[in-house]
Amino acid sequence: MIYTAAAGLASTLSFILLLLMATWYVIPWLKSRSRADALTALLWVQAFRYIALQIFSAQKFGFAVSDEARDQIAAGDVTGMILALIAIVALRYRMRVATLLVWVFVAETVFDLANATIAGIREELFSTASGVTWLILTFYVPLLWVSLGLIVWQLYSGHREPLSPARA
Repeated sequence: MIYTAAAGLASTLSFILLLLMATWYVIPWLKSRSRADALTALLWVQAFRYIALQIFSAQKFGFAVSDEARDQIAAGDVTGMILALIAIVALRYRMRVATLLVWVFVAETVFDLANATIAGIREELFSTASGVTWLILTFYVPLLWVSLGLIVWQLYSGHREPLSPARA
């Protein structure tokens, strides 16, 4: 139980610190950027979600995750990473479909992170997480949630702004 409590505390502290950092530094910085540049910066955080493939080696070395949950977590994160990268490219080239692609990414990521959180709670994954797996669960997952919230905020707050400024 002490492992679960420690991991829960670490996750909570990560959320608090990341929210403070987002409020004090990231949001003001995002406001100074174009909509496309702000979204791109936030999507880069999500582009490294392939790190979830580490779950295969973690399972081999004592991380007590079922094969079904493992496969769902890995597939969801790799899909999210691919969608983030596609959206980054679309934003980079100011494609008209870019905003739609970001919303598709958001929908997939909300589903994936919620599904993985439910699986983690159901299978009590904090109790056997160690090393890199523990760091992913207690730091990177909160970072994904916070950056996802910032992406939704950026989409909503800048919905009338074009992806690129008008050229003179």
